[in-house]
Amino acid sequence: MIRRLRKEDAPRAAEIHIFGWRAAYRGIVSDETLFKEMTVAARIPAWEKRATEREEGYEDWESYVYDDGIIKGILSIGSCRDDDKKGSFELGGIYVDPLMKRQGIGKALIRFCENRAKELGFKEILIWVFEANDPSRKFYEAMGYKTDGKTKVHERHGGALEVRYAKSIK
Repeated sequence: MIRRLRKEDAPRAAEIHIFGWRAAYRGIVSDETLFKEMTVAARIPAWEKRATEREEGYEDWESYVYDDGIIKGILSIGSCRDDDKKGSFELGGIYVDPLMKRQGIGKALIRFCENRAKELGFKEILIWVFEANDPSRKFYEAMGYKTDGKTKVHERHGGALEVRYAKSIK
């Protein structure tokens, strides 16, 4: 079941977030960042905040968990932050516990995002992905997302290149 993130979910959400980053971005983002700067303890307050209040610039963003008795995945979605796509919806973060992958959880979270976007009246969903993250790129492509030609350098994480994916929804 996919439900809204609650404050008590923050430790598990932080754990999935950190270990998801480490599994997906090793070799893309520095080990210094992944193993020294990013810690579960440091991320718990941010996930608590997501559950209880709105962040500046993310006032309409929502966070969800995939919970079937064990929280196995997390999702953050909301209005697109890109200046050229202000009328679009954005999947800002989706992570599945690396030990729980290949069980349909990611697909369920993507479908939930698409349905939520439709409910809110959006016609397009955007996702930023590290260019070197081939497994995620293949996953999004299999879900019907296509690159739209936009790229950006992720300065905060060593200058890794990100590519934008888009999907029209009806």
